[in-house]
Amino acid sequence: MDNEEKKFHVALFPWLAYGHLMPFLEVATFLAQKGHRVSFISTPKNLQKLPTDRPPSITLVELPLPRVHGLPDSAESTAELPNNKVPYLKKAYDMLEPAVDEFLQRSGVDWIIQDFASHWLPQVASRLGVNSAFFSVYSATSLAFLGPPSVLIDGPRQRPEDFTVVPEWIDYPSKVRFRLHEIVTHQDCMDTGVSDFQRFGKSIRGSKFVAVRSCGEFEADPLRLLEKLYGKPVVPMGLLPPRHKLSGGDERWVELKRWLEDKKEKSVFYVGLGTEVNISPEMIGELAGGIEKSGLPFVWVVGQRPGPENIPPGFESRVAGRGYLWMGWAPQAEILAHTAIGGILTHCGWSSAIESLGQGLPLILFSGANSDQGLMGRLFEERGVGFEVPRDEADGSFTSDSVAQTIRQVMLEPEGEQVRANAWATREIFGNVELQLEYLGEFARALQKGGS
Repeated sequence: MDNEEKKFHVALFPWLAYGHLMPFLEVATFLAQKGHRVSFISTPKNLQKLPTDRPPSITLVELPLPRVHGLPDSAESTAELPNNKVPYLKKAYDMLEPAVDEFLQRSGVDWIIQDFASHWLPQVASRLGVNSAFFSVYSATSLAFLGPPSVLIDGPRQRPEDFTVVPEWIDYPSKVRFRLHEIVTHQDCMDTGVSDFQRFGKSIRGSKFVAVRSCGEFEADPLRLLEKLYGKPVVPMGLLPPRHKLSGGDERWVELKRWLEDKKEKSVFYVGLGTEVNISPEMIGELAGGIEKSGLPFVWVVGQRPGPENIPPGFESRVAGRGYLWMGWAPQAEILAHTAIGGILTHCGWSSAIESLGQGLPLILFSGANSDQGLMGRLFEERGVGFEVPRDEADGSFTSDSVAQTIRQVMLEPEGEQVRANAWATREIFGNVELQLEYLGEFARALQKGGS
């Protein structure tokens, strides 16, 4: 019984990126609703951006971000930075160690749930007698590709080309690997002092257990392999589908809903490239050309990067009536749930894929070069829930014709029929909130058992 279980003080310390803050907040919300005392640690600007409908029992712990030469004064998250400035954010994040140390000393925390970037935190927690667990917002497939801590910390993979092949330790059928342009681009955001791979390795090695944003129904083989690679418990956290309230009061959303009501069921594709996609203005021109050539109705959410200024001149007038351009942040979960939406052109971020497959939507895979998005593009195509836009291995280039063709295949044409059926079937996993909450319950029990 829940009321017979020991209640803990759990602190959570995510990396400074929206795609990390929100899954961590979902976990914090669950633990708070179970009666645990929860502290959510981040910097002032990131805490101010959190949704206000969180449980009041979650305590927000503000730690001012130390200033680092090369980091713009106001920047506190990856969304505010180009890739080549992110290493400075990681240096500033590392400089939070004394403040986190002081908080843990005075707060009576039983468990600290950390992200990949705080490689120093397990050692701090151990010295203070605090249990630490590593929560990966990345899929089990991506973690399995990265390998065991020994490889991550001191590993043989030194050249970008080493990441373009399936690793030898993968013991199940898989074609998941990086393209050369993806790993080269991602290296721009790594701190030369401590690589992302070393951060992962030390965070995994020092934790009592590893919690993964995944579930056995979708990633049974990778989850099994991770326990073998890590030599410690690996706890699936579930997919953490967002539980947002409908934003019906937003005038723009009301207007878009009216526009969608005039479209046939499953006839519109949604273009969502996340908040931090790395794509040149030239590539945006090709992408826009492909969207236009597809001839299908679409909703394109244009964020800060690439911004509205990168949309080719005359594009909006040429697609008037058929295309809807939304500038800035959009209520993605609500848009994807509309019956007129039949697919998504996605950057292959895990969070967006979870929202999309939760609605049974097939994926037009245009993988970004951030983080593990390339790996996820290969995984989703391998699982038959989408087709990838063909791109050059070395430089990531593509043509508007290939974009248009892939859109039509996924949305309309006979060769995409099985993809559409497979994506619809995955709703039973990705859209099953009760199943995912059961996984969070298992995570809470792992805390009770001390991670063993």
